[in-house]
Amino acid sequence: TNGNSYVVGKSGRVAHKPRSLDYIGRPCMVSAGAGNKKAFGLDRASNNFSDLKHAEVIMICGTNVSETFPTLTHWIWQARDNGANLIVVDPRLTPIARTADLHLPVRPGRDSALYGAILHQLIKHHWLDHDFIASHAAGFDEAAAAVKDYDLDWAENVTGIPKEKIMRAAEWWGKAATSFLLHARGIEHHTKGVENVLACINLVLATGRIGKPYCGYATITGQGNGQGGREHGHKCDQLPGNRDIENPEHRRYIADVWGIDEKDLPRKGLSAYEIIEAIHRGEIKGLITICFNPLVSLPNNTFVREALEKLEYFVAIDFFLSETARHADVVLASSLHEEEDGTVTTAEGRVVRIRRAVTPPGNARTDTEIIQEIARRLGAEKHFSFANSEAIFDELRVASKGGTADYYGITYDKIEKNMGVFWPCPSLDHPGTPRLWEDRKFKTPDGKAHFNPVPHRDPMEITDADYPVILTTGRRPRNPPIGPS
Repeated sequence: TNGNSYVVGKSGRVAHKPRSLDYIGRPCMVSAGAGNKKAFGLDRASNNFSDLKHAEVIMICGTNVSETFPTLTHWIWQARDNGANLIVVDPRLTPIARTADLHLPVRPGRDSALYGAILHQLIKHHWLDHDFIASHAAGFDEAAAAVKDYDLDWAENVTGIPKEKIMRAAEWWGKAATSFLLHARGIEHHTKGVENVLACINLVLATGRIGKPYCGYATITGQGNGQGGREHGHKCDQLPGNRDIENPEHRRYIADVWGIDEKDLPRKGLSAYEIIEAIHRGEIKGLITICFNPLVSLPNNTFVREALEKLEYFVAIDFFLSETARHADVVLASSLHEEEDGTVTTAEGRVVRIRRAVTPPGNARTDTEIIQEIARRLGAEKHFSFANSEAIFDELRVASKGGTADYYGITYDKIEKNMGVFWPCPSLDHPGTPRLWEDRKFKTPDGKAHFNPVPHRDPMEITDADYPVILTTGRRPRNPPIGPS
């Protein structure tokens, strides 16, 4: 929940005080967040998903939504019923790709080449929103120069997609009156994931289809509360409200909210995989994980296992004995989503309530209770005396006030009355923001949306005579075993 994430971030900075604190979005959505911040100055889907149903063209990139995000697929089907053309970019023939009007099976690692080639065609055929580019965007000339040689023959050779299909995608996107682009881990889980994200955003900006009804762009979150979990100080470089932990003004504000001296706030720490590397080097001796299974989630599990075995002390907080938890010195039984109360933030940026359906069984306790109790035993009692989830949320609201992820105007009562509230919501009388950028005031220093040049480069590993086969992964539901296990 948002409350969990906030308390973890606060306890890490106020009670434990390690430099190294991170969250599971590091190997998941951080590349998308970085791309959004570079282009828009803010990390959130631009629209509520109901705008999808009136888009003339929908492009979804690197996501198996039919099996992994059915509530989003519902909106895509409504758009199809209204005559939308669906473009799916995915090396695999997923269920959604089988139903697409145009499937682009890009060669793994060549995504930015495809989007660069489409941008090249948009420019060549003048399928651009010149007014938007001139008045509300920066960096177009540099982005255009980066793809000036990306003609259809080059694109076909690099991406493995027939040039006729690439041209059709460019024409549909370029000529549409309304469009929506969505992407997920398939383009983000790369050594150049940020570049792939920026290449997608360039297509949206070139046609000016953002901040308008039925036009937009969104990152599809990878797990429950993938959006809210990356907004309130649970990242190695972040403070609540999507503030920068190295920014002196941001540090002073949060220190005042927490009632501590700014100089006592740790600085930016190591990210998730860097923590594993630091354990290997002997620089980190102790580790606490909360519902994190790096033996499965991180690459090179032999390397990760060796790191876990080097730790002097390892505590795993989890609701089952995962592969990683089996290496722990102490396992603290925690809670499932259905056993905790609080809020989460949908992929659209809508803050919604969740309610405890059952209590944790036996001696298990909620994540929030465990985190607060550890903080209290470390001497930070006065900072961790929250009576309930609403009390945590009310402090989160204040801590986020004025940040790019501003929740200040959102209350439990307001969420109840409106079936959720979209951030930013800076005041109690503010209705929330279902559609961003309608005022064309972006959160970048110059107030403009930023194109970014994305020259294509090969992935870190390419096929050769010794390794001629590409293996790629993809998300799908985990089916329960049938019959005796």
